[in-house]
Amino acid sequence: MNTFERRRKFLKLNLAGGLGIFFSGHWLSVPCQAASLIRAARDGLLPPDANGVRLPKGFSSRIIARSGQSLFDYHWHAAPDGGATFLTSDLGWIYVSNSELDHSAGGVGAIRFNRYGEIDNAYSILQNTTRNCAGGQTPWQTWLSCEEYDRGQVWECDPFGNNSARLRPALGTFRHEAIAVDPQSKQLYLTEDEPDGCLYRYTGNINASGFPDLNNGKLEVAEISGGRIGEVRWHPLPDPHATNTPTRYQIPQCAKFNGGEGIWYSTGMVYFATKGDDRIWAYNTHSKLLSIIYNAAVYIRPVLTGVDNITANAASELLVAEDGGNMQIVVVTWDKVVPLLQVVNHNRSEITGPAFSPDGSRLYFSSQRGISGKSKHGITFEVTGPF
Repeated sequence: MNTFERRRKFLKLNLAGGLGIFFSGHWLSVPCQAASLIRAARDGLLPPDANGVRLPKGFSSRIIARSGQSLFDYHWHAAPDGGATFLTSDLGWIYVSNSELDHSAGGVGAIRFNRYGEIDNAYSILQNTTRNCAGGQTPWQTWLSCEEYDRGQVWECDPFGNNSARLRPALGTFRHEAIAVDPQSKQLYLTEDEPDGCLYRYTGNINASGFPDLNNGKLEVAEISGGRIGEVRWHPLPDPHATNTPTRYQIPQCAKFNGGEGIWYSTGMVYFATKGDDRIWAYNTHSKLLSIIYNAAVYIRPVLTGVDNITANAASELLVAEDGGNMQIVVVTWDKVVPLLQVVNHNRSEITGPAFSPDGSRLYFSSQRGISGKSKHGITFEVTGPF
């Protein structure tokens, strides 16, 4: 069994209380923060700091990478997009970031931090792929990088750089956006970035490590009984590889979503965003009911537009990044919507890749095209404060 497969055995997540990782026969415990960001940001944002970031009182930012910058032996990639963090055996962490470039120019880069938050390495974990948009972190410490084009597929990447990335065709061929893994049922939920896209679910056969086999399983598409919201039914796709017919057209009664974007699992709920109608949806994995928790159309002056990547803190507050809009990351709960930060003068860019460090004390994100609006001018930030 190689390192890639062994790693599937040693991650254990507890979103409410902390994070533990199994290394060399021992569990390492890292407490996760659970402070309310709604409360932290309730007094509004301060004027821009030296990095052009507006933050609540008590928070600060730093720029950790710019596209083209040399970081050790790696040139930080252009068009940084979806990202996630991974704990290391010495209590440091790794931030991975997609590169959303066309024509096999995309891929995934990684920055490694030591336990004090200092950068001590950077490297590529995937190369020569197309439009790596968002993706998803797995409970076995890998990164699923999604290709966002008509024949897009999913690549499983090793954040630690020890193993080559692996193509996972069983997760379907379509315009992939993002993936969330339910650690309880061990099922994967996938969004599709099409105006008439679908919501998918993958159920893999459980392997000897106790995790789903990403080469051997069933890909299904959602139907909503009752229209836009209601009970979800799942239908197996006859041809996940879309040999003749796109996956979104294979089941006539499947539900359509206007531009599927970020997706996130938290405490029995799968949250996902649709950019075409600026909505955030919530699927209850126990009751099988789908509802809408945010709809920009009901507001005269909505705080949040251009909904895109999603993450959450340990208090299950959603952080939603804007593609355009006011270039904000906005905290969303069932009854509140509050800006957490804003990047100024990046009017032709989008905020991408929000992800907390494993202990919840730092937030990473990128401005994909920076101030110039060009992919070669992306900027990746770190924010610290009373998270």
